[in-house]
Amino acid sequence: MNIILNGEDTIVAEGTTVTAILEERKTDPKTVVVEADGEILKPEDFETTVLKEGSVLEVLRFVGGG
Repeated sequence: MNIILNGEDTIVAEGTTVTAILEERKTDPKTVVVEADGEILKPEDFETTVLKEGSVLEVLRFVGGG
């Protein structure tokens, strides 16, 4: 199925969760904020949030520096 991930069309399998997307991209869930279809997700909801056809997912990474 097709979703939008950080503005890019992305093909994922049916039943894909936010956790699966993060693992696939080797992204530590402790270092990101995730917005799914306009809602900011709590980290404890990553595993249970199943993406649907056309879902819009934004993964924002914390970056330190100065």
